Amino acid sequence: MKFDDFHVGQVIEAGPYVLTQDALLAFANDWDPQWFHTDPEAAAQGPHGGLIASGWQTCGIAMRLAVQAALQGSESFASPGLAYVKWTHPVRAGDALSFKATVLDVRRSASQPTLGILRWRWQLFNQDGTQVLDLEATSLFKLPA
Repeated sequence: MKFDDFHVGQVIEAGPYVLTQDALLAFANDWDPQWFHTDPEAAAQGPHGGLIASGWQTCGIAMRLAVQAALQGSESFASPGLAYVKWTHPVRAGDALSFKATVLDVRRSASQPTLGILRWRWQLFNQDGTQVLDLEATSLFKLPA
């Protein structure tokens, strides 16, 4: 999508993305090697009753779905960050994650007219409709003069 295609209130959906146990373990072993992400036996005895995905992997899945649904081929070039991120429910191997983005604000920068600013809320839901991720992102777009 191009920057001009976004409008306040717009809802963008994508997915599902099915998380495999191999992908869960590979990410956790490389980037978040905590026992509840990497050790099936220990995790089975833990508070979650089994392995759960890293929240950072969950964010990565949301990013992938955002690119597929909206950012691929756009003028997007960066993000200054997130207003918040909440991991609201554990993600497990086999979960089918669906993406929902709601556009909160779309504007051109007053001081830099070639800069577009998109503020949007991203949510991921599992196959049962349970929200597993909630965040608010800002994306920057390089626009023609």
